[in-house]
Amino acid sequence: MKQKIRTPYFEIGTKNYIYGDTVLEYARAADAAAEKYDIDVLFITPCVEIRRIAENTKHLILLAPYMDTLRPGRGMADILPEALKAAGAKGVVVNHCEKPMSLPAIKATIDRANEIDFLVFACADSIAEARAIAQLHPDIINPEPTELIGGSGGGVSDMQYVREVIRAIKEIDPEILVEQAAGITNGRQVYDFIMAGSEAAGAASGIMNAKDPIAMIDEMVGAVRAAADDLKKRS
Repeated sequence: MKQKIRTPYFEIGTKNYIYGDTVLEYARAADAAAEKYDIDVLFITPCVEIRRIAENTKHLILLAPYMDTLRPGRGMADILPEALKAAGAKGVVVNHCEKPMSLPAIKATIDRANEIDFLVFACADSIAEARAIAQLHPDIINPEPTELIGGSGGGVSDMQYVREVIRAIKEIDPEILVEQAAGITNGRQVYDFIMAGSEAAGAASGIMNAKDPIAMIDEMVGAVRAAADDLKKRS
């Protein structure tokens, strides 16, 4: 059975900004924030770091940044889905702009992930691409305009885009969770996106390039908690 995710949640991507012991340090900080604020935290990190993080944290939902679709047996240098699961991963990212995939490849990876009860976290650049990927029924879609990823665009998605892309995805499959992450650099943005209808927010460069990444992890996860509490007051 796939890992259940409570919403709103928060997602952290380390990419290759950090490695080795620093990854574990940030993972432990994220784990502590997840416990402190009672928020589910997805943690996306290079495959070589997954097992150590799984063995040293209690609350994180670990995702691999990529996997191949081969099965146990022959294959050199491919990333085996079963090996990721054995290491402690609960899911996989597909189609990030830094590791783009064709629609057939996305579908093949989603089908393979479903075989082993892996969550699928799919990225999309445009609303049109989000619609196309939604028809493949991943568990999560993170619609990120490429120009905003990594902080290079100097901003975040505007709220009109956020609401339109949420509506477009939910019209196809209301069970897909929709996240916003591109360009987020502070807790206020996290709060605003969730209050605008996103079921989650996330950050990579906004944390990794912060003056105090550990403090930023706490700030952003705390902002999810604040939004969750305020959403309850609305209902």
